[in-house]
Amino acid sequence: MEPLREDQQLQSHRPPPPPPQLSKPTPQQALDQITGGSGKHAQAPTEKVSRTNSLKQYQNNQAHNQQQQPVRDAKKAAMLSQKKREDKNRKNQQILNKLQSICSEGNPKDKYKDLVKIGQGASGGVYIAHEVAQDKLINTVAVKQMNLDQQPKKELIINEILVMKGSKHPNIVNFIDSYLLKGDLWVIMEYMEGGSLTEIVTHSVMTEGQIGAVCRETLKGLKFLHSKGVIHRDIKSDNILLNIDGNIKMTDFGFCAQINEINLKRTTMVGTPYWMAPEVVSRKEYGPKVDIWSLGIMIIEMIEGEPPYLNETPLRALYLIATNGTPKLKEPEALSYDIRKFLSWCLQVDFNKRGNADQLLSDKFIMESDDVASLSPLVKIARMKKNEDE
Repeated sequence: MEPLREDQQLQSHRPPPPPPQLSKPTPQQALDQITGGSGKHAQAPTEKVSRTNSLKQYQNNQAHNQQQQPVRDAKKAAMLSQKKREDKNRKNQQILNKLQSICSEGNPKDKYKDLVKIGQGASGGVYIAHEVAQDKLINTVAVKQMNLDQQPKKELIINEILVMKGSKHPNIVNFIDSYLLKGDLWVIMEYMEGGSLTEIVTHSVMTEGQIGAVCRETLKGLKFLHSKGVIHRDIKSDNILLNIDGNIKMTDFGFCAQINEINLKRTTMVGTPYWMAPEVVSRKEYGPKVDIWSLGIMIIEMIEGEPPYLNETPLRALYLIATNGTPKLKEPEALSYDIRKFLSWCLQVDFNKRGNADQLLSDKFIMESDDVASLSPLVKIARMKKNEDE
C-alpha cells in the first residue's frame, strides 16, 4: 500500500467546520430589543437623542426621589422634643431625690463659718471654713460648693459622695458631711493645708527617696480602693493632697468606677488624657491597673516637673499614648536602677505584665523610700512660693 501524499494527510486530519454564525442584529434591531419597539417608525439613535433621554431619565429619578423623601411632621417632632425634655427632667429629679437621701438636713451655714475661697474647679468653688459648735471653733474644714443646675453630669457628684462615704482610710481625704441648700450642694471634707502635689513638683526638685514616699502612700490608698472593687481613674498630682507634716491623701473621686463580679472590666474613656493608660485610650476593656499606669506618669511628673506630651493638645496626646506606648524619660541615665525598674513595672503597655498595688508595695524602691516627714520642707517651700505669687 502506497503512503499517502502530504496533501492527502492534511485532508484526512482537517478540523471540523466551525458552527454556523448567527447573523448580527442590525442597529435598528438592537434598538428594538432595548426599547421593546417594533422598529417600523424608529430612527437610528444619535448622540443628541441619547443625551436628551438621559437628561429626562435623571430628572424623572430626581422627581421620584423627592416624592419618596419623608415629609417632616411638625406635630411628631414637637412630641419627640417634649418627650426628651420630660425624660431629662425625670432623670434630674431622680438624681435630686438620691442626693436628698444621702445629704444631711439643715443649713450648713449654721455650722460652718468664715468661708474663704481657696480654689475654683470645673464643678465649683473650694473654700476653707471653721466648724463651730456653741460659738467655739472645733475644726478647719474644706468645703466644695457646686451649683447643681450648672453640672452637666450630676451622677458623678453622687458617685464622689458615695465613694468618699465608704472609703475611710488614712490615705484618702476624709468625707465629713454633705448638704443641699437652695440648689447648691455643699460637700464638707478634711482640709489638707499643704495643698496639692502639683505645687511641689512645680516649685521643687524631689529626691528619689521623696518620690518613693509619695508612691508608697498613694499605693496604700489604691490598694484599699482596689480591694473594694473601686478604680479611681484620675490619679495625677492635682489629686494628691498633703498636710504640713507631709502626710499624703488622695481626693477627687468623681470619676471612680465600681467593679463587681458581673462587670469585671470597663471600657469608658474618662480621666485626664495625659495620665491615661493605653487600654483606656484605645477603648479596650480595663481594670484597676489603669491607676498603676497613671501612678507611673505621676512619677515622671515628679522627676521632670510635668507629664509627657503636656505641650500637645489633648487629642494629639491621646494619639501619642496609643501609638508610642511607654513614654521615654528625658535623662534616664540620671536615675538609679531601682527607680527605673519600678517605673518600668508601672508603665508596661500590656497590663498583664504591669504590677498591682500589692506587688509594687513590696518593691525595693518602695521599701527603701523616705518617711513622709521628708516631704514637709517641700510643702513649706511650695506654700511660700504660692504666697509670693499671690
